[in-house]
Amino acid sequence: MANHSLWIGPGRFVVGCNYWASHAGMHMWQDWRPDVVEEDLRQLATAGLEVLRVFPLWPDFQPLNLLLTGAGQPKEFRHGEIALAEDEAGQAGVSVEMMERFQFFADQAAKNGLKLIVGLLTGWMSGRLFVPPALEGHNVLTDPLALQWETRFVRYFVRRFRAHPAITAWDLGNECNCMAPVPSPQAAWAWTAAITNAIRVEDTTRPVVSGMHSLGAQSSDMWAIRDQGELTDVLTTHPYPIFTPHCDQDPINTFRGILHSTVESRYYGDIGGKPCLAEEVGTLGPMIASEQVAADFMRSALFSLWAHDCHGLLWWCAYDQLHLERAPYDWHAFERELGLVRLDRSPKPVLTQLGAFGRWLKTLPFESLPARTCKAVCIVTEEQDAWGAAFASFALARQAGFEIEFQTAAQALRPADLYLLPAVRGGGALPRRLWLELLRRVAQDGAVLYLSHDDCFLAPFNEPLGLEVQTRERRTAPAEFNAPGLPGNPQYRCNSGVRLALRATRAQVLAAEADGNPVFTCARHGKGRIYFLSVPIERHLSETPGGFYGAQAQPFWQFYQQIGEEILTRQVLRRGNPFLGVTEHARQDGSQVLVLINYTPQELRDELELAPGWTIAETYYGALPPNGGDDTPRGRRSGEALPAATAGKFSIVLPANDAAVFHVKRSA
Repeated sequence: MANHSLWIGPGRFVVGCNYWASHAGMHMWQDWRPDVVEEDLRQLATAGLEVLRVFPLWPDFQPLNLLLTGAGQPKEFRHGEIALAEDEAGQAGVSVEMMERFQFFADQAAKNGLKLIVGLLTGWMSGRLFVPPALEGHNVLTDPLALQWETRFVRYFVRRFRAHPAITAWDLGNECNCMAPVPSPQAAWAWTAAITNAIRVEDTTRPVVSGMHSLGAQSSDMWAIRDQGELTDVLTTHPYPIFTPHCDQDPINTFRGILHSTVESRYYGDIGGKPCLAEEVGTLGPMIASEQVAADFMRSALFSLWAHDCHGLLWWCAYDQLHLERAPYDWHAFERELGLVRLDRSPKPVLTQLGAFGRWLKTLPFESLPARTCKAVCIVTEEQDAWGAAFASFALARQAGFEIEFQTAAQALRPADLYLLPAVRGGGALPRRLWLELLRRVAQDGAVLYLSHDDCFLAPFNEPLGLEVQTRERRTAPAEFNAPGLPGNPQYRCNSGVRLALRATRAQVLAAEADGNPVFTCARHGKGRIYFLSVPIERHLSETPGGFYGAQAQPFWQFYQQIGEEILTRQVLRRGNPFLGVTEHARQDGSQVLVLINYTPQELRDELELAPGWTIAETYYGALPPNGGDDTPRGRRSGEALPAATAGKFSIVLPANDAAVFHVKRSA
């Protein structure tokens, strides 16, 4: 496949937005104003954006009417009263006028150096369904008549524009899984395969982008991450906190809100086995965050996505739409003030931030950021809240200081030094073969296994974990326990539905309830170790507002620091503050790029320590202490490489929601 895309490939990252014209929103193709469109594209390109996701609204581009005869029998498809022409456009039901308008649009994008991701079947948009009149009342995902005309439309559109230099990818459409219900995962697979194949028949040179959101990892999910990964080239997330379980808990510029887009994109990408793009990101307007807070949130989210190989961020959307009276703008208040640009064409701070980040990337001495070092695998299972467990596990690992990737219990076990099974629930959570393979990896390969219990059943259990279950009962109050083996002997309180009364036969007890009942244990198993936590801290955190943020947050991350200690000792940089995220990226010459992110809206100070033999050679972004051990940080030097010889221990100060990027080398 020829690479028309700017962001396919490890480490490639672009910034952009979703676009509807400033004067008319999604009615732009009917209310056509080429002068406005031209000015819009010039403004967005000048601001530093690279990619626009754009939408040929389906009923505008394929305005089919079905004429009926007696007893409502179908007779003929037309455009209004005009018979379909006997040419390619007519036989595809496509409006030639609309195609000419899109030609002008694409030409203007190319003129301004903008690349386009084209959402082909845009039938769902911002809470309203848009379908050709002839297909109203049909299930557009399963009805053969709908599939016939969708395929004709997609093939014609792709064939018509496959040579256009502005188009970088074909998107199936906007959240097409919202257009109609499907009776089974197989039906969702069949629709996706039909549209994907229609694109590839006409163009094999550009990637096919999923365009979906709200995908699942379990066998019961109608729209599955793995199915989309099987059929498309690029997966997508639309991580709005108020529409995503467990994410609408804390201020958007704090740890949970900033991390959301990163975790969801890695969740999709790891499980689906394909690159993943944060295709729609936004705050949903001033009722969620002020303009300055939105920009601060965006800065830290950009660095987090970039550090985790998430390929790009597209804001929703280009222009505010307060002045529009048609649905869905008059239905939903949160559709009206989402733009990067206000009604008077003045840019908001978030646009400035996006452009600045894109320009900074171009100053780096490498085109692509190497993949982050990751030695741990988190396995999501059946019967649990997989997304909640995955999110909290990623967040805890980030606080502890190590990185994880995801897989499902149905996938082949990936090699790792550490395996995590968070908040496991139910009797069928793990296939027997996977459980035995995990135990083998621990016993023979020396891996570490961590399991937190949310009322699951495993066999064998007692012998490998060095425990014996005495009784099981329902809890009437949260579990309370302390961990004298962890720093500060912290006291914990965790919601848990079930209490296991345990006896340690071989396991070391690291945390216990007041009556001595073990809660957190570690047992040798062959060459490796198994950690067991009898309460589901991941489910508790995913469901608890303030679980990661504020005065009531408990240091549950210390459990992850304990289980990840062997990984942490091998890392180049150690830090102490759990809200300072660090990723390490090994370069081919043996040096490393370190990305440090402040996941808080306050200035962050921390003591850092480089591993023996390593030194900071230069900084690509952020604060760097000068030579000689003076720990006064320099001001942020975006894009400027500063020579240094910092080694050993040093202090750092990061501004709120900001970052630092260092290049480190081994000492001569």
